[in-house]
Amino acid sequence: MPGMLGDVFIHVTWLDALVVVSLGFVGGVLSGFTGSGGAFFMTPGMMNLGVTGVVAVGSNVAHRLGNNLMGSIKHAKLGNVDRKLAAWLVVPALVAVRVAVWINGRLLHVEGGHEGGGEGALSNLYISVVFVGVLTAVGIFILRDALRSRRSRETEGPSMRAANFVSRLHLPPYIYFPVADVRVSVWLVVIVGLTLGYLDGTVAIGGFIGVPAMIYLFGVPTSVAPGTELFLAIFGGGLAALSYSYQGLVDLRLTLLLLLGSILGVFVGTYGTKVVKEVLIRFVMGTVILLCVASRALAIPVYLRQLHLANFDAGLVPWLNGGSAAMLFAAGLGGAGLILLNIVKARLAQRRIHNTLHVSRPAAGG
Repeated sequence: MPGMLGDVFIHVTWLDALVVVSLGFVGGVLSGFTGSGGAFFMTPGMMNLGVTGVVAVGSNVAHRLGNNLMGSIKHAKLGNVDRKLAAWLVVPALVAVRVAVWINGRLLHVEGGHEGGGEGALSNLYISVVFVGVLTAVGIFILRDALRSRRSRETEGPSMRAANFVSRLHLPPYIYFPVADVRVSVWLVVIVGLTLGYLDGTVAIGGFIGVPAMIYLFGVPTSVAPGTELFLAIFGGGLAALSYSYQGLVDLRLTLLLLLGSILGVFVGTYGTKVVKEVLIRFVMGTVILLCVASRALAIPVYLRQLHLANFDAGLVPWLNGGSAAMLFAAGLGGAGLILLNIVKARLAQRRIHNTLHVSRPAAGG
């Protein structure tokens, strides 16, 4: 029932609030650094705190609205938004968002085939399975590409093999997108739009998939893909946030706490892209994603047991939950820590150069 689901919200202590702000900060650092959103860390992080999956997703998409808007404006000023491509993607994306939100909302009230279970185990299982399935494939692909580039000492950016393969397929009609300077099959655009909308509405990672899809499948330049995705996310993410809000599945406390942490985190992560090689960015992204996947996979047996689909000793449940949370925070803190370490190293190197120049100038003058 819309607006009457207060029982799905957790009690937030001061410690919980601090953890959620930390989730926002680490997710923001990863988001600003990779340019693909930090929902792959923040959504499972909230679920590990006991937040129902659909509330975690709804609160996450709501907190991203402001970041999407500001990021889109910034990219638009730089000419890095292909509005025509975004317009073609947005229609199928909006349709898929509505379907995904409806499925999530429906599963929240079905436990083991019976209405009104109220614990959210089935929806948590569904969200976790989609999360693990999709991000396993994406993480492996990104990590393999990063390792390939590192071995061959390539610095020009991600592999264009998939884009070149797709471009050789005969799938008319085609449409030309001037800002991105690519010619893409309408059918491929529709399929990608539906996928983005479904994933954004289901696990809040549509934007995370959108940037690699544009780069690897469409051949969109890396400077244009993030801006176009952010512009698209204003509409797709906005509809998802409104749809979850209408069903009472957005916890404004969590939304504001995430936003509080992510504002600073995004700034730090964005600065990191200026001082870190692109191949390291992809390596960090792929590694953190796969660790987050492993973390979420550890929680799946717990949901299966709650649904009476698996039978094992109840004493294992705290170990699975604890292991899931520990692995997730190790992944996030490790990734963010590596980014911060490279930023500090870059700043120290700049300071040494500055001091050297400052000392050498008087010496040269004397």
